[in-house]
Amino acid sequence: MSTQDLLTGGTPAIAGASPAAGPRQVWRRLRSQRAALAGAIVIALLVVVAVAAPLLTALEGQDPNTYHDSLVNSATGGVPIGSFGGVSAQHWLGVEPGTGRDLFARLVYGAQISLLVAVGATLVEVAVGVGVGLAAGLGNRLLDQLLSRTTDVMLALPWLLFAIALIAIVPPGFPRPLLLMLAIGLLGWGGISRIVRAQTLTLKELDYVAAARLGGSGPWRIARRELLPTLTAPVVTYAALLLPANVVGEASMSFLGVGVQPPTSSWGQMLSSATTWFREDPTYVLLPSGLIFVTVLAFTVLGDGIRTALDPRAASRLRVGTGRKREAQS
Repeated sequence: MSTQDLLTGGTPAIAGASPAAGPRQVWRRLRSQRAALAGAIVIALLVVVAVAAPLLTALEGQDPNTYHDSLVNSATGGVPIGSFGGVSAQHWLGVEPGTGRDLFARLVYGAQISLLVAVGATLVEVAVGVGVGLAAGLGNRLLDQLLSRTTDVMLALPWLLFAIALIAIVPPGFPRPLLLMLAIGLLGWGGISRIVRAQTLTLKELDYVAAARLGGSGPWRIARRELLPTLTAPVVTYAALLLPANVVGEASMSFLGVGVQPPTSSWGQMLSSATTWFREDPTYVLLPSGLIFVTVLAFTVLGDGIRTALDPRAASRLRVGTGRKREAQS
């Protein structure tokens, strides 16, 4: 049992903060928010589709990289033959203009890249941001000033331009999804670092942290046993809100041509090539853009629900389905 548990009876004692909720209580609050549950269901479906992409494309009998020249009209520049972009029993969502590649297969394989990069980049941001924030909050004045100014610089950087420059100097053989995770994550940790530093500065003045310090605990033991359990709620909340931003970030980089390279499929890459076909084949534009929109919306709604479940005194920004009366009773 940590020193915090001995002095506070097992609950964190941040001034003005809500008591820490157990997993069951958080789940009960989250379950009362219909919008958050809907977002969680959508995200779960997207994950299942991404993981089961080989099985789904096998059921359709297609793959994402095979060209079907007979399914596009060469006389019109490669517009798919048939209505709705060439939808048929063999091609459930039609084919890609110009190449005839199966659109359903490219969308489900594109989900793998979009979700993998977003989650990986978020983990990098959390790891670096929490580490820097704790070091700044627990370190001496010089270290705090150095890390705080570094964080300010990272927040001020136009991350997309620097990410493009970083990717441009990396050897072509480096795995591109991993490179995207590192580029987005290493340039986007400033916000979470600032939150962790502010919380750490507040927490380290409390009695249970002072007692641990007097008991001979070093800074990192205090961070691991006394601070990190209390920092879990704000870190999880912020990470949930970083995910949709990172989905958009990956799509933006792929749209600009510095993301994953052909023949690997990604939603942003599909949008990039769709800009020349939006008049002749609007389906090719609507499908990847619609998936990006739905994914970002689902992550945003779920992140807001998690924030409200962890801190019930904070009113939800998204009022749809919050179940405030039931939440107050919990």
